[in-house]
Amino acid sequence: MSFGVAGFGVALGDPVSVADVASSYITDQRQLSGWGYRTFHRAPDSTGITDLAVTAGRRALDAAGVSPDEIDVVVLAISDIAEHLYWDPAAACQYRIGAFGAEAILVNQACGGAVTAFDTVAGRFATHPEHRTALIVGANRVCEAYVNRMAANTCVNGDGAAAAVVRRDEERLRWRVTETLTDGRFADYFRLDGGTAKPFTAEPPRLRDPFTRLSEFFDEDVVAMLEFARMTVDRTREVVERACKRAGVAEVARVVHLNDNVTALGDLAKALGLPLDRVNADVAAAHGHLGCADQILGLKWLVERDLVKQGEVVALTSTGSGMHWTCTLIEV
Repeated sequence: MSFGVAGFGVALGDPVSVADVASSYITDQRQLSGWGYRTFHRAPDSTGITDLAVTAGRRALDAAGVSPDEIDVVVLAISDIAEHLYWDPAAACQYRIGAFGAEAILVNQACGGAVTAFDTVAGRFATHPEHRTALIVGANRVCEAYVNRMAANTCVNGDGAAAAVVRRDEERLRWRVTETLTDGRFADYFRLDGGTAKPFTAEPPRLRDPFTRLSEFFDEDVVAMLEFARMTVDRTREVVERACKRAGVAEVARVVHLNDNVTALGDLAKALGLPLDRVNADVAAAHGHLGCADQILGLKWLVERDLVKQGEVVALTSTGSGMHWTCTLIEV
């Protein structure tokens, strides 16, 4: 199966200085100061996740010179809550973009959704020989009623979307393989009450900070918590190695991970035997964590700045609640 990226599109909330507003989100900023974030993006209250996704999708279509009626598949990847419950945001995006003949698919496996979406497209292309063009959109819109942007995980979280038009037989930025590992033992770690098991009533639930959740999940076992932290890095290295073995790739030139803090990205770079400037620390510092949009945004960043050469392979990677570790290899 051969397909590649024909065009990118991005839609971001307004840029906001982390230093200027940090005190509005957290009281103790010592941890935040070591994360390395300079800016994040915050959308107006009236802008929803599908608004961002549709704008990014349209821009990707324009960049690729593709009309909406040429799209066979629309894949929307989100890691947060959409505008409505009992509602399909992927179908809403398909309609608003004007891709009326396309199948719409919603991927909602945390921050790795846009990485695994390449595999979703590969499957559709394999089973539908007539399909030629797909639109992949990763989007994020923090719902501040549920989530504190700076205390939900070890990232500064923002609002934005990034899209890629992919086309069968496109030689540029060619998909090679996707690998995903899942370990359901940790499914409850990122859980937020409010579903059918415990519906919320007057006050919506709030996602607690990651350190409290981690301590409770592992019953305050410090050794187990440290082992979990090491395992998340080891699993990312493992999924990259598995993807490279399947594709027959000796090494990757760059890694575009989720826009994690600089310490975590440094640990990942070390585990992969790469210098820090070969992972996406610069993109993360400039934009913050944009959920499923990070990897497509990071790939676009590399291409536009000529930071990758023809024939080099870029690994798009992510760690997501569930837990999932995923890697897509793109050959430039």
